[in-house]
Amino acid sequence: MLDNAPKLPPEIARRRTFAIISHPDAGKTTLTEKFLLFGGAIQMAGQVRAKGEARRTRSDFMKLEQERGISVSASAMSFDFRHYRFNLVDTPGHSDFSEDTYRTLTAVDAAIMVIDGAKGVESQTRKLFEVCRLRDLPILTFCNKMDRESRDTFEIIDEIQQNLAIDVTPASWPIGVGRDFIGAYDLLHDRLEIMDRADRNKVAESIAIKGLDDPALALHVPADLLAKFHEEIEMVRALLPPFNRQSFLEGHLTPIWFGSAINSFGVKELMDGMGEYGPEPQPQKAAERQISADEVPVTGFVFKVQANMDPKHRDRVAFVRLASGHFLRGMKLMHVRSKKPMTVTNPVMFLAADRELTEEAWAGDIIGIPNHGQLRIGDGLTEGETLRFTGIPSFAPELLSTVRALDPMKAKHLEKALTQFAEEGAAKVFKPMIGSGYVVGVVGQLQFEVLASRIEEEYSLPVRFEPSQFTSARWVNGDKEAVEAFVNVNKGHIAHDSDGDLVYLTRLRWDIERVERDHPEVKLTATKEMMA
Repeated sequence: MLDNAPKLPPEIARRRTFAIISHPDAGKTTLTEKFLLFGGAIQMAGQVRAKGEARRTRSDFMKLEQERGISVSASAMSFDFRHYRFNLVDTPGHSDFSEDTYRTLTAVDAAIMVIDGAKGVESQTRKLFEVCRLRDLPILTFCNKMDRESRDTFEIIDEIQQNLAIDVTPASWPIGVGRDFIGAYDLLHDRLEIMDRADRNKVAESIAIKGLDDPALALHVPADLLAKFHEEIEMVRALLPPFNRQSFLEGHLTPIWFGSAINSFGVKELMDGMGEYGPEPQPQKAAERQISADEVPVTGFVFKVQANMDPKHRDRVAFVRLASGHFLRGMKLMHVRSKKPMTVTNPVMFLAADRELTEEAWAGDIIGIPNHGQLRIGDGLTEGETLRFTGIPSFAPELLSTVRALDPMKAKHLEKALTQFAEEGAAKVFKPMIGSGYVVGVVGQLQFEVLASRIEEEYSLPVRFEPSQFTSARWVNGDKEAVEAFVNVNKGHIAHDSDGDLVYLTRLRWDIERVERDHPEVKLTATKEMMA
């Protein structure tokens, strides 16, 4: 992420593709809505738990998500803000869907981390942050809920630095806290931002100040709060590093804004920060070479497949991150895995909950391609070059269950539903060599509930998940003869995943150790690269 990279064409350079990560309930959904509101993509922010369908959060469209107020499926939304084009990729906040989130983070160039001012850094935030760390993603931090009783500002910053091992620089500084919270001082632009408590959808009022010694500050800030503010700012200057864009782009430094998403406060400043300082579309890695955003041929990769977005049509939408080029509707692209050409006639972009046919898209954009199962996670699309995009992982599931259709006559439908969920990346589906039936693997218990509810809703097929005798799964690798010999003596443990790859199902940790001891030439792995 270097500033000396070649200049990108203006249309690509104005793109900012990012995700919002947070622990459940830190306010990610509200923040997403306010982004859409200020970007003009929606007219009114519907509170997540407000009454009536009209006010459901626009970014959560699955029935179960609406009932529980959690984001389960990551969807992408594009909108303009000032002269930038924002591509916001929504990530599931629930820890049971961490793999989906991990894959989403392979498609973005930066992340916004939302922290609850009262709770600080929580477990899920830490997990997601680690993923960003692995990819050196630049991170902007938003400390939310400052209008409620929250912790000491220095304590929050200290906790981020300690827990996440990243330097923090304040982009704004809160004035007052909880009931006394009146706003924040924008340290990057020397502006005072005053919060309007009366109208939650109104943008904060900005007052230009000539530096921190400007007497005008006293007209807007009560004396006791002003004295405390000056004292804190002196400490900030002495203790915390100033903002350095290079250090931020390399992932070593995070600027932090303080605000209240529900009151629309601090959100616009955060969006300005993403526009002004956030990274332009970055080069993407393929096994063969690195692809730069300014290359002319169109290339892209599938990082998510969402099935039945429109239950009336059994369609699947493959979300594709464009890595390079200027894409036009009706273009012929090569599907690298099958080596077959594919004409993309009805690509869509999502503007809040509405999908619109898109005539064109540029590197950095995310487009949805409706298809009937040809496109899978990890697939590459190019104008003819064989490129296999890397870095999109598949993790071994931590929970395994067997699944049964309550109506035995509908076993075929069940197979179809499971195949679809496997391709979507919503679950791992294993077909054991011996016996009939399927073993379904997921990362968290909640995923079984989501699967059961979706199979019933989308296929009118009630199913039951039952405990499996197996506890975990590992992919089997090694040379052909060694693997065949291994399979012959372990048939009761062997299954195939939905890609046809061999999987060893284990009952105990001891099983894995035994294989390592008895079959040293066979390798068992807990992750698999999803590559075309």
